Amino acid sequence: MKPSSETAFVLGVNYWPRRKAMYWWSNFDPAEVDDEFALISDLGLYAVRIFLLWDDFQPEPNEVSKTALSNLVTVADLAVKHQLGLDVTFFTGHMSGPNWAPRWLIAEREGWPSPYFGFMRQVVSQGKIVPNGNYHNMFTDPEALTAERLLLKTVVGALKGHQGVWMWNLGNEPDLFAWPSDAAQGRAWVREMTGIIKEIDDQTPVTIGMHASNVQMDTGLRVHEVFAETDVAVMHAYPMYTDWARHPLDPEHVPFMTALTAHLAGKPVLMEEFGGPTNLRGTPSETWRWTAYGLEREQFMASEQDFAEYIRQVLPNVQAVGATGAMLWCFADYAEELWELPPCRESRHERHFGLVRPDGTLKPHAEVVRQFAAQNPTVQPIPEYARFPALNGEEFYGQRMYEDMKALYEAYLQQKANCQHTG
Repeated sequence: MKPSSETAFVLGVNYWPRRKAMYWWSNFDPAEVDDEFALISDLGLYAVRIFLLWDDFQPEPNEVSKTALSNLVTVADLAVKHQLGLDVTFFTGHMSGPNWAPRWLIAEREGWPSPYFGFMRQVVSQGKIVPNGNYHNMFTDPEALTAERLLLKTVVGALKGHQGVWMWNLGNEPDLFAWPSDAAQGRAWVREMTGIIKEIDDQTPVTIGMHASNVQMDTGLRVHEVFAETDVAVMHAYPMYTDWARHPLDPEHVPFMTALTAHLAGKPVLMEEFGGPTNLRGTPSETWRWTAYGLEREQFMASEQDFAEYIRQVLPNVQAVGATGAMLWCFADYAEELWELPPCRESRHERHFGLVRPDGTLKPHAEVVRQFAAQNPTVQPIPEYARFPALNGEEFYGQRMYEDMKALYEAYLQQKANCQHTG
């Protein structure tokens, strides 16, 4: 549902179809999107983040798929039909475990490694796992940079002025796909890509999908520098992935990450991704253990009821710290026929992040979201407890202050408690 005012707290969801997941552009079904957008709108949501899987949209570096582009226009038309606004994410890239590289970017194994994890991520291209695959660095490779410029110009040119486009987004957690050589190059890349969009469409805001790692280490994409080049600052945060959170469903973690990002960026923040995986219907919260990508994996899986209570607490908490909105990850659990394909085969928890189950029925937290949306929430001023006067971006990264996030978090909790006591 379209926000009723400029001060509306925007609610939304990250979208992959429940029966198609990352394979929807190569097997596009507008009727499916129509049905699912209708459900999203019925829940009272507005923003829908979609991802332009890079290989589907740019099968060759000097070619943007006319079919994919036409399908994207159809999706934008359907967004208008259902009073939704699209957060259109380019260069995807990293998604739900694997890295989905365009075929022309693929390189031999000695190519660019992942400094974040210290191991090579599974690479998927043309819908298939690339054995021992890797790819050139999108921030430094000349062919990749030329291709990126073409993709932006083509897509933004095709959709300029379309009422279904709410925001342009330069990537999904791009440091999980590649790192720039240094922070100066990272900022320069964001500046150039934002500029390309603005030359065509100066009315639609631009962002880049940063996540918790960008404030927990120096990836070359520094929050205060990157968001100085974009219109909107965003953050993605999950306590169940965070060792310094108090517990996997810590309702203060997402608000804290929102507040810290807003302080470093110098502008209010959209919590563009938050959520978590739920256990099978009717089963209690527990920790799953399995082997993923050759490594032992543990993952907390909340019961549907426990997760609904988590969302019930997080939404007003994140609104209270001055966020401009919040977007759930993600729309749907994936249908069982997808479970043997990337990413679901290895990343088993990714099967179960949805507002809706594979059969389309609503999980309990979807009703929590609907009820919150019905209150017509508005953006609140940033409270004193959500400010960090002793921090600035240069020192935060230069002095590696991100290495003691637990202390920052504990200080935030104490400051909030003090404010509530005196208030």
